[in-house]
Amino acid sequence: MSEGATHSRTADADAIDGRLFRDVLGNFPTSVVAITTTDTEEWPHGMVVGTFTSVSLEPPLVSFLADRSSTTLRTIRAAGRFCANALAGNQERLSRRLATGQARERFADTTWQPSPLGNPVLDGIVAWVDCAVEQVVEIGDHLLVVGRVRDLRVESLKTPLLFFRGGYGDYMSSAGQLLDSLVGWHEIGR
Repeated sequence: MSEGATHSRTADADAIDGRLFRDVLGNFPTSVVAITTTDTEEWPHGMVVGTFTSVSLEPPLVSFLADRSSTTLRTIRAAGRFCANALAGNQERLSRRLATGQARERFADTTWQPSPLGNPVLDGIVAWVDCAVEQVVEIGDHLLVVGRVRDLRVESLKTPLLFFRGGYGDYMSSAGQLLDSLVGWHEIGR
């Protein structure tokens, strides 16, 4: 690619339409993770993110992005801790409630246990990672929250909930489908 072509593409990047940006990035599947904490009265708070990722092995660090206006983020920053809960494929309703519900109603009919740091570990999830806030970095219209892992555990072998092309689904391993077809399970019930 010529130097002029690189400059032209860089200049055009500043003019990217927001809807096009969302539509194209919607083709990248993301995990659905509930980020939870409690306030000074031990009331649970939570939000859903599709940006949870590992950052470092030594020291063990993870991160997520949150909108600057998030009230849950303010509570996480005040508490100095959070728990990342990997939601299971059958927890779409919980995900929607945590993403859009009123703060005091997000945990209605939701059972949870306190993590070692006191954060909510939701029942029925795939896994959880309990963290102390290590750093918060301003990036665009979001804040990057980096957490130092204090404890973590796999809770079940359920398939995780995913978000893809504007909708929810769960992960089904193509290897599992291949094994099923080799064993002949796909023929049962036909």
